[in-house]
Amino acid sequence: MTEKETTPAYPKVYLYKRIVQAKLFIDANYHLTIDLDNISDEACFSKFHFIRLFKKTYGKTPHQYLTVVRIEKAARLLQTGQNVSGVCYAVGFDSVSSFSGLFKRIVGQSPSAYVATYQQTRNQITVMPLAFVPGCFAFQHGWT
Repeated sequence: MTEKETTPAYPKVYLYKRIVQAKLFIDANYHLTIDLDNISDEACFSKFHFIRLFKKTYGKTPHQYLTVVRIEKAARLLQTGQNVSGVCYAVGFDSVSSFSGLFKRIVGQSPSAYVATYQQTRNQITVMPLAFVPGCFAFQHGWT
């Protein structure tokens, strides 16, 4: 018998638990200055092995995932009326210009345009709330 035949298979569940642990670390610490070293250490993997496993599991590299989490959190903060630079630093970016560029690339519009669109939509909902209810739902409840 070879050594490979006598060694039990490394359980994949254990690997995925460590990857999920790293994802949860990103979700909890997105606003801090974290990098690949911090994240891969959390999962107890080498950087390169960790990147491969994370991407295989989530379809994004850890850095891409961190960026998306930060942008999603930023969008929610912008909806509360906070200013762009304050939101930029609150979600962990160091530069307003890089934040704005990433936000536009991911969301499709600049942070200030996003806020304006959000406010316009909120105002329209206030004036005509039924216009934002799906027709099938409104019909089912006798609203049309």
